[in-house]
Amino acid sequence: MKTKTWNLFCFALLLTVFIVGWGQVTAKIPNQKTPSQYAKITVVKTNYQGWRDSWVLSNGQVEAVIVPAIGRVMQFRLLDGEGTFWENPKMFGKAPNPKPEKWVNFGGDKTWPAPQSDWTKIMGRDWPPPTGFDSIPVQAKVDGSEVTLISPIDPLYGIRTYRRIRLDPQKPVMTISTTYEKVKGKPKDVAVWVITQLRNPVAVYAALPQASIFPQGYNRQSEELPANLKVENGMLSLTRDQKKSHKIGSDASTLLWIGEKVVVRIDSPREPAVSYPDQESSTEIYTNLDPDAYVELEFLSPLKALQIGQRIDFTTTYTLLRRTTPNAEEEARKIIGRSKVTQER
Repeated sequence: MKTKTWNLFCFALLLTVFIVGWGQVTAKIPNQKTPSQYAKITVVKTNYQGWRDSWVLSNGQVEAVIVPAIGRVMQFRLLDGEGTFWENPKMFGKAPNPKPEKWVNFGGDKTWPAPQSDWTKIMGRDWPPPTGFDSIPVQAKVDGSEVTLISPIDPLYGIRTYRRIRLDPQKPVMTISTTYEKVKGKPKDVAVWVITQLRNPVAVYAALPQASIFPQGYNRQSEELPANLKVENGMLSLTRDQKKSHKIGSDASTLLWIGEKVVVRIDSPREPAVSYPDQESSTEIYTNLDPDAYVELEFLSPLKALQIGQRIDFTTTYTLLRRTTPNAEEEARKIIGRSKVTQER
């Protein structure tokens, strides 16, 4: 009898352990994550191309390189790939000149105040750009997985800029939120202007709205039009001219840079019923002549009469994709959703 009782006790104990143990295992299953969900954004200080105290953001797929010494996001690339942003090797490691007589082109991604046509009235010169926006080191503030660049106050515009750079934890996407804060001086009509210099492309594309405000789909901003400029079925395309520089504006919200192996897509939605600089342009494309083989994809915010205490916030989103087809136009249409057969502008 004692043996039977003891056996029943042991069986009950084992059953209890099994049930409890199984309950613990099943309770953990819903909380388990796939390897991709463990993605962690890292922020690492580094010496980049001779600039100390630079920062590299990485999410395991892409990385962004931020250089406070020259106030730029200098690179955006796949973790195992080449850089897409153009960099000027002649300027590696050099400091900006706060009183330049000639503009020094470092490359990368930056912000200037628009419209450029107001620079002469505000600065007494039309070039080089305002020193508080272009030719001065900025402060870098690291907050968790984000880096914010904070500029000094530009003495002529009375504006301080903030640029908050972050990566999506799961996707090959970088977001830059640019803020202009009016700190002193009289109100001025101004817009945020974001300029991204990219390496020599196979081609550049713009996704035009179905009802563009421009009869031809663009406005001319240089004496001659860019090489191989074409507007067809809701998409504008062009290439870089090696012998001359060119520029156009448009009302697009999406621009594409297509390289040999990868694509950079930049987005910033155009706002309705507001005024934009440069003949109502929300985006612009500039192509540079040799020997500096680069193009600029540029985005502009609406104009605002900025008074002390007011701000303009403007966000640009950068997506890095591997090419899937050898035909650049086919790649572009697939990415921006402009079917060559059915889309009409």
